[in-house]
Amino acid sequence: MRIGLITPEPGHPLLAAATALLTPSHQVETLDPGMVDEIPGPLADVYLLKSRTPRALALAAGLERRGARVVNSAAATALCQDRTQMAAKAHGAGLPFAATRTFATLAQLACGSPLPGPAVVKSRHSRRHDLVARVDGGIQLRELAAAHPHEPVVVQEFAPNSGWDHKLWAVGDGLFAALRRSELSPGGRGPTLPLAPGDLPPGWPALVRRVGEVFELDVYGVDIIDTGDGAPLVVDINAFPGVRGQSGAPEALVALVLDR
Repeated sequence: MRIGLITPEPGHPLLAAATALLTPSHQVETLDPGMVDEIPGPLADVYLLKSRTPRALALAAGLERRGARVVNSAAATALCQDRTQMAAKAHGAGLPFAATRTFATLAQLACGSPLPGPAVVKSRHSRRHDLVARVDGGIQLRELAAAHPHEPVVVQEFAPNSGWDHKLWAVGDGLFAALRRSELSPGGRGPTLPLAPGDLPPGWPALVRRVGEVFELDVYGVDIIDTGDGAPLVVDINAFPGVRGQSGAPEALVALVLDR
């Protein structure tokens, strides 16, 4: 079996561990989307899209047009990069996703009506080192806008919570979980703490699976906060996250690849 990795980082821990498990019996090829525009010759049996750059999405879409199987699809990956479309899709499916408003620029938001209370301002387009900040008042908002005036943003009402993000990941049939201090916490994120999926509140694993169905994802992450008594609020969805340090994740990825 031939497996293609669409990524500039084949040494990423999840991919490297999965490759080590696959290579005794299968051929694994790396396709750096920064170096390759199209793939000539016969297609691989399956491609793993572990990159979200425009070139990577274009490469994956081109492979799909030729009949290739790509995990996750280019369309599903692109959807998870646009938080406006993400929220609309989630709300349309009845998922408990944070209410989200969109502004063309952060400067426009700062010039409008005052925010009704604490809010979370995020870059509309999800990417590495994007903007995620809690805003408690007009002065703070204007300072943020001065630093990022042209940034398209979404605004989510701040939901009181424990200060911990529940990081949940699905890799095929595998489900993994951890606790991490919110990046909005005054002390910063801090370490990631292990969390057994069996210790999640009732209904949360099913919610994660429902997210995968709605967004047509096979490898994905769901960020959830507990707003009280186990009531979940989804605040972000990521296509093919790192899933670092989760025992069994490489094996789950291998099982998914061979199944596809």
